[in-house]
Amino acid sequence: MNSAFARQTLRRQQGAALLLAMLTVALVATLAAGAAWQQWRAIEIETAERQRVQASWILTGALDWSRLILREDARANRNSGNADHLGEPWATPLEEARLSSFLAVDKDNNADEDVMEAFLSGEIIDAQSRLNFANLTKRVGGRDNAVHIVISTEDLQTFKRLFETLGLPPEELENAANLMARSADLAINDPKPSATPLVPTRYSQLSWLGLSDATLATIEPYVTMLPERSKLNINTASAEVLSAVIEGMDLALAQYLVAQRAVTPMGTVEDLQRLTPTLSEEAIDADLLDVRSRYFEVRGRLRLDNTIIEERSLVSRRGLFMQVVWRERMKGG
Repeated sequence: MNSAFARQTLRRQQGAALLLAMLTVALVATLAAGAAWQQWRAIEIETAERQRVQASWILTGALDWSRLILREDARANRNSGNADHLGEPWATPLEEARLSSFLAVDKDNNADEDVMEAFLSGEIIDAQSRLNFANLTKRVGGRDNAVHIVISTEDLQTFKRLFETLGLPPEELENAANLMARSADLAINDPKPSATPLVPTRYSQLSWLGLSDATLATIEPYVTMLPERSKLNINTASAEVLSAVIEGMDLALAQYLVAQRAVTPMGTVEDLQRLTPTLSEEAIDADLLDVRSRYFEVRGRLRLDNTIIEERSLVSRRGLFMQVVWRERMKGG
């Protein structure tokens, strides 16, 4: 009986030892899996951070290169008296190119290959080739000797002509203009909080004024938002914008003008009369039109492996001085 009890006790001890061993193995496996996951996560975070830093360096370098191109263009124009037009080097887009094609890589270079898998593309757009939404408002003096912000009726008619050309509802435009004028007036005359939105400073913020996504997508090639009122560059504006700004110019005549300036860019606003003699002198308003630009939008697109990063910047050019007004970055699709 003692022998049977001893064997039963031994089996129980062996079972307990086996169970303890299995629990130990499961615990070790769990800890190992957790450590492996934490290590993988740390590697992913480090990789993402490295890509972010690399993207920041590359896109900043691309922006600096664009500023240099615009500065040299300003220097050349100052020496020659030429106007800004789409035949200049800054207006040529950079098609997607491998970053290593810009570098002097030695054949024995054993640098990190990840850096060489970056692809860069971009373009410089004349921001004054588009209607400036900021032109919809203007400053006037009131009876109380205070400055007030009101709607510019002339520019509102210009935008209405563009909306008509694009088949968009003018009511949406009027509501947005009224809201922007009211917001801007309260911003300088009433320090108390109000129900009006902030005044937009860039195109992506125009939705604050109630413009729908469909409207914004339609007018994006023709409208911008600059820090101040601006003139339209007749050498770079599209036919739709030209027909909206120049009263009496229909879309067909504007398309003819675009074709003619591609051959010979206009050196002065007065050249517009020579190319379109059917227009009246009153329609060619030097206060609205120009052949030189101060604001340019720089767009960069970087592809790192499966990650696409896009950046937009607004550059102000005054003489040879280049200033970045704003930068915004988004993840591309």
